[in-house]
Amino acid sequence: MKHYKPTTPSRRHMSVVSYRNVLTRTEPEKSLTRGFKRGNGRNSAGRITVRHKGGGVKRSYREIDFQYDKMDIPATVKSVEYDPNRSGFISLLFYADGAKRYVLLPSGLKVGDKVITSENADIKPGNRLPLKKIPVGTFIYNIEILPRSGAKMIRSAGNFAELLAHDSGYALLKMPSSEIRKVSLEAWASVGQVSNEEYKLRNFGKAGRSRWLGIRPTVRGSAMNPVDHPLGGGEGRQPRGMSRVKNMWGKGIRGVKTRTPKKYSNVFIVSRRKKK
Repeated sequence: MKHYKPTTPSRRHMSVVSYRNVLTRTEPEKSLTRGFKRGNGRNSAGRITVRHKGGGVKRSYREIDFQYDKMDIPATVKSVEYDPNRSGFISLLFYADGAKRYVLLPSGLKVGDKVITSENADIKPGNRLPLKKIPVGTFIYNIEILPRSGAKMIRSAGNFAELLAHDSGYALLKMPSSEIRKVSLEAWASVGQVSNEEYKLRNFGKAGRSRWLGIRPTVRGSAMNPVDHPLGGGEGRQPRGMSRVKNMWGKGIRGVKTRTPKKYSNVFIVSRRKKK
């Protein structure tokens, strides 16, 4: 992490990831980028479903390969790059057949290293294998939910799942949330841990940096009027006056279960995540 001298109030506690020590290229590969319209918290009907999103610096989209359909073709890491659309770093791979692909970068992989997607690949960071070929105790990321469906789980900075066991056609995985889940042994995963582990240690230091990232201000319910929020109103600061805290629609939060009771994937969860 990089910390600054307190030359201004916003610099006093500001900290950023030391990109200069990690990244090897500043401009993305043009053939693998495109423009895109950011949702800003809106659904397909244009209604806001996630509040406090909007604005921010304009971005171009890097097309990341989550399918890994280049089987048994070795690739060389040509660069380590920043991606504004995700928390982990990405790397540009040059395959032996001339193809170029962006992939999520695992920790420990550097320019010049070789990676491969193969059933017979070595157990080293960046290589991709089916779960049945990965030894118990290995850290993995970019995990498929269904075989050959593309990587869906464990894609955020610093995350990994631990392979606990092979059992009756399934792999038991310990997720970052502490949940233990079953995934088919025919599904594929990448060996290692997603890069940029220091991502969660950043301190923005000032409100402006949040706005650059597209994060808008969050107003407390107790600061609103009664018409706008169940906790609003009153002369001066007031206790909330109810046993449980609510959101602006009157629904309970903090400890209220929101998972669909009959969700299809319930049968694959061996142990629920531990409550904090």
